Amino acid sequence: MENNKTLSVVVPFFNEEDYLAGSIKRLLEVNIFDKIILVDDKSSDSSINIAKDFADKYKNIVLLQTKRNSGKGNAVKKGLEMVHSTHVIVHDADLEYFPDDIPEMFNVAINNPNSLILGSRVLGEKERKNLYFITYLTNRLFSIFFSLINMYKVSDISTCYQLTEVKTLREINIKENGFSMEVEILSKALRLGVEIYEVPIKYYGRSYEDGKKIKTKDAIKIFYKMVALSKLNIFFK
Repeated sequence: MENNKTLSVVVPFFNEEDYLAGSIKRLLEVNIFDKIILVDDKSSDSSINIAKDFADKYKNIVLLQTKRNSGKGNAVKKGLEMVHSTHVIVHDADLEYFPDDIPEMFNVAINNPNSLILGSRVLGEKERKNLYFITYLTNRLFSIFFSLINMYKVSDISTCYQLTEVKTLREINIKENGFSMEVEILSKALRLGVEIYEVPIKYYGRSYEDGKKIKTKDAIKIFYKMVALSKLNIFFK
């Protein structure tokens, strides 16, 4: 890796007291991040205390808190205010994703300037567990639809793992506060001429009983955002 390329990670979380510590420990084990930025979206459980303990113990961990609970996208935007590295990735605070996949993604980003690297939960033969067929099917159909209306093939539009140059995200100027943030970034990146590369990653989906948060209303918002920001929408600005 080039010495002048650095990577920060933004970790948005809301009521993740059962998983947050384990998720942060996974990031620390990878030991690749210039800064780990934890963003509490006004949790009502003990998540904030867990995050404070890590921030007090590790110099490269920063803790921020939003003014009100507004969603993942809003928390990510808050975290980006503290990013000073060349590249950044978002890591959900649950245990669905595995940070040891990130170094490979970072290498691809370094070797391909002006790119957006997606961690695909579809490509390759990495170990994966999808608990709900309907959520898997919806994402596959949405990904196909996204590819068609943007004339650019993408296998997994809703993956949390999107690694890109910070300057690209600044130019994209994220507006979304919720889960449709990922498709907003993808759509606007294509508009900017950013090349998209996909790297197979591991995935272990959790149940709603264990705290999975994305709902049907979020899927509707994602679909609307896909159409609104697609290359086929002449009203895009």
